[in-house]
Amino acid sequence: MNLNDFIMTNEVTIRLGFFFGIFAVMAMWEVLAPKRELTVSKLVRWVNNLSLVFLNSFILRLLFPAAAVGVAAFAGAQGWGLLNYYPVPEPLAIVVSVIAMDFIIYLQHVLVHAVPALWRLHRVHHADLDYDVTTGARFHTVEIILSMLIKFATIVVLGPPLVAVVIFEVVLNATAMFNHGNIALPKGLDRVLRWFVVTPDMHRVHHSVEDDEANSNFGFNLPWWDRLFGTYRDQPRAGHQGMTIGIHTYRTTKQVSWLPGMLALPFIGKVSDYAINRRSWGNRDE
Repeated sequence: MNLNDFIMTNEVTIRLGFFFGIFAVMAMWEVLAPKRELTVSKLVRWVNNLSLVFLNSFILRLLFPAAAVGVAAFAGAQGWGLLNYYPVPEPLAIVVSVIAMDFIIYLQHVLVHAVPALWRLHRVHHADLDYDVTTGARFHTVEIILSMLIKFATIVVLGPPLVAVVIFEVVLNATAMFNHGNIALPKGLDRVLRWFVVTPDMHRVHHSVEDDEANSNFGFNLPWWDRLFGTYRDQPRAGHQGMTIGIHTYRTTKQVSWLPGMLALPFIGKVSDYAINRRSWGNRDE
């Protein structure tokens, strides 16, 4: 059995193995060295956040049984994509693919903040009243489906090797759980790490109720895009202990911490504007 056959046969096992392993590590880390005191019942949030994760996983597997790896295999067989069309050494193709797909995730994240209709979906992720490892996988089902379609389109255009797709999926899930972790890193270590990977302190700023802070630090894995495109913010104004997590207008547990409320949230209220360059606070600071 060659590597591609092994990946096609064991893709689900590989991804789930890393997911549960890293989730267990982060959950234990949050117990041993929490950054912030939680404000909502952990049992309520975890049961409902993880219920949404399992619901999304079931629906994705139902709608897209081949998943991203299957699309990559099909694109490779058809010769579709830049990396299938141009001869590139596989190690270089893997590195280029992982970086390129991460860049697309950054652009997608900016997009769901910039377009009001997409923000209605994405605010399910931001409405969590606390910030921990389960927040990293808490997304509305429709957003997850749209994200998968964007991933498929990226794979068809790029033509990444199968191993690159698996590496990207595993790394993205791992870093999403890491940078949403309610964990305390030494400040010196955080300063070094955030040049190479998005850290919890870096991404926590993005979950602030303040518009200008929420419209910064969009990276999930690689931190370079925020620095390159001017969306990087070092720290929240109120500090990590004083900042408020969530969205100003959605603060009730029933509305944002229970599964029915999360599924209904995109269809509640009116979103007439969500300007991504709304930085009134930032302008005062500058």
